[in-house]
Amino acid sequence: MKLTILDGHAVNPGDLPWDRFYELADVTVYERTPSEKVIERIGDSESIFLNKIEINEKIIDACPNLKYIGVLATGYNVIDLKAAKLHGITVTNIPAYSTDSVAQHTFAFILNFTNKVAAHNEAVKNGEWVSCRDFCFWNSSLMELSGKTLGIFGYGNIGKKVAEIAKTFGMNVICCTRTEKKGMPERVSFEELLSRSDFVTLHAPLTEQTKNIINKDSLSLMKKSAYLINTARGAFVDEQALADALNNEKIAGYAADVVVEEPMKADNPLLTSKNTVITPHIAWAPKETRARLQSIAFENLKAWLNGNPINVVNL
Repeated sequence: MKLTILDGHAVNPGDLPWDRFYELADVTVYERTPSEKVIERIGDSESIFLNKIEINEKIIDACPNLKYIGVLATGYNVIDLKAAKLHGITVTNIPAYSTDSVAQHTFAFILNFTNKVAAHNEAVKNGEWVSCRDFCFWNSSLMELSGKTLGIFGYGNIGKKVAEIAKTFGMNVICCTRTEKKGMPERVSFEELLSRSDFVTLHAPLTEQTKNIINKDSLSLMKKSAYLINTARGAFVDEQALADALNNEKIAGYAADVVVEEPMKADNPLLTSKNTVITPHIAWAPKETRARLQSIAFENLKAWLNGNPINVVNL
């Protein structure tokens, strides 16, 4: 069986070999594949892995041998699931592999705002401590998390993990989610979540209902002292409205690992907005996390080959 990995670099830039997959198939790995070469590179492969490459009906029609598509991510919006099902193609994803790393990144953002480690390190390196008359200094106010309210939008695996970490810091936790779950924190409306929280963190799926849910109106409900954290999807946010709110000090700050269009464009208004921290979609990228993803991908392919597919998203 032929397996083509279309954009392997993101998951494995060279520190995690693909060796196990060679046990199952004749493997070809491409670091990146431009859209115009997708059909050519799939060729007569029966199976493919991809991360962010779009597989539409045109591609599926042009690749009649294709029977398996493995998405190397949790989200699978890049696949035309209807066309895949029509052609008898199994599509799988990688669920719950990044829970710990995304929750960790969420708190890296929160602690960046409260402790300002990067800013004070820069000040020290610039000689400000050397020239200080006192044994210590701070160039902006610091904050304890204990007693502050964290509002979690979405309470799946990542939201739950974030809540657990928040409680160890002594934070009050509230959440907004579609369904009641046993043992969950206080459940509130989206409007109450925004108005009560000192930190709001987004962990829900992206749907037509959640797209641009952070907009001019919803931002107006937040405290001026509140911070917004987004490690989920860039499209939750109306980026211009958010930039305006930040520049006019309607909220205290924004931290994100995602933007609407990635890689980030030079004209993105958040690139120059006040009190904004942005990382380049790396919350999922610790080596341990990527190794877990790769291991699940292997098991997905193996299970499909054995006739018992798992983590199928187009049943």
